[in-house]
Amino acid sequence: MVIEARTRSRVSTGCSGCGVLSDWIHSRYVRHLADAALGGRPVRIDLSVRRLYCENPSCPKATFAEQVPGLTVRYQRRTPLLQHMVESVGVVLAGRGGARMLRVLNVRLSRCTVLAQLMRVPLPPLVTPRVLGVDDFALYGGTYGTLVVDATTRLPLTLWEGRDAEQLSHWLREHPGVKVVCRDGSLTYRRGITAGAPDAVQVSDRFHLWQGLCRRVQDIASVHRGCLAAALPPDRKTGPAPVEEPAGNTAADTRAGRHARKLFEAVHALTRTGRSHSSVARELGLDRRTVRKYARARTWQEVMRRPPRKPSTLDPYLDYLQQRWDEGQHSAKILHEELRTKGYLGHYQRVKMAVAPLRRGLPLDEPRERPPSPREAARWITTHPHRRSPHINDRLPQLLHHCPELRHTHDLVRRFASMLDNHDATPLPGWLNDLANSGLAPLVGLAGALREDRHAVAQGITTPYNSGVNEGRITDVKLQKRLMAGRAGVSLLRHRVVLIAHLRRHYADRPTAAPR
Repeated sequence: MVIEARTRSRVSTGCSGCGVLSDWIHSRYVRHLADAALGGRPVRIDLSVRRLYCENPSCPKATFAEQVPGLTVRYQRRTPLLQHMVESVGVVLAGRGGARMLRVLNVRLSRCTVLAQLMRVPLPPLVTPRVLGVDDFALYGGTYGTLVVDATTRLPLTLWEGRDAEQLSHWLREHPGVKVVCRDGSLTYRRGITAGAPDAVQVSDRFHLWQGLCRRVQDIASVHRGCLAAALPPDRKTGPAPVEEPAGNTAADTRAGRHARKLFEAVHALTRTGRSHSSVARELGLDRRTVRKYARARTWQEVMRRPPRKPSTLDPYLDYLQQRWDEGQHSAKILHEELRTKGYLGHYQRVKMAVAPLRRGLPLDEPRERPPSPREAARWITTHPHRRSPHINDRLPQLLHHCPELRHTHDLVRRFASMLDNHDATPLPGWLNDLANSGLAPLVGLAGALREDRHAVAQGITTPYNSGVNEGRITDVKLQKRLMAGRAGVSLLRHRVVLIAHLRRHYADRPTAAPR
């Protein structure tokens, strides 16, 4: 769709150099302006405009072209409406995705043009915040970057490549006025803040403090892995006894059983001669870990035995399945429909797999409880008592009674959690001393690190400031990187991260029209 228009001939226009009005026409020429699509069709405006003489003798311009407010911009071949659309799409979708979206809107631009228009958009003026958030993020490979966020407005200010103290201190000296800085336990950022804004209060984030403590608890649980079986009931602490191969064993008649028995005999025949697992693996063409698994097994059935099955939503209905199977109902589809009438919400495939052992003459595969992993044990210890499930409340006291080290760790964790809940750092010095005297290496190392940063740790416990805004913005930075397939430079990434945050804020604050 082509629209032909021309400006009026007797209207005075201000000079673009000095602003003096003039209606002395020099000539005319036609500007071709692309506009937003109308009715699904591309729009081009052929606008005839005047070139005027400047009547100010002191102006360096002899002639100038008139501009139509809201329609033309100097050296621009797109209307402001279309230019704003191109810039907004570039901010949201970057180059390749933006070009595809604009093609849907009947605007054909290359991805390089979209990125070029995006980089022409000026960044909002930077206002020094009172509360600042600083955190690092993975830029690409082993390279990291630093993101600076206004913790009050929750908007990103800038980002740069690297996470050294000198860059942060230089930025803080150029933007004086920061009163509070939220950070993690990084020694680099601590030094940069101290050098660039020595009067600012540093706040160590509560989440990172708790995360560091949880990692130490998991390290302690890994060291005392042998005690984790104490969390099981007394009749389940010992593993099942090795099953002797009975006459007519169905597993031995299967292809997998014959293969497992053959490998078991071959591995044990070679390892009994004193050969290493690596040499046996090379001779048999197996992985070294497979050879080690067969060498440690006492019978070939142990290799065949599957690990304990995890509980599932079908477990409450296993007795009913067994009853219906004994009554002669062997259709998994009908059994699934009957279970749905009893409240089962699972898939048909799970029922089909559950009755598969019954078709081979084997009993139902019931879940067997296994000892908690070090990660699960650490989660038991660090979870608030009121949020623990009844299962954990039954198992955790048995574990703590059996292992004094884990019991002591549990007491220290609960004391620190109480400080966080009450926002009271008064017991912190005593707690650090108990941490250092605990005799547990992970906690002793943590005590030394927290004691060096005790002022920021105390602020993190008592003040309402935290690094939650930083973590949210870093998640957004990673999203923008993925949209550009990780190939964005720092300047482009900075432009998109800052502009898209302001774009979202602009449209989120706009009032929504009332429905008619």
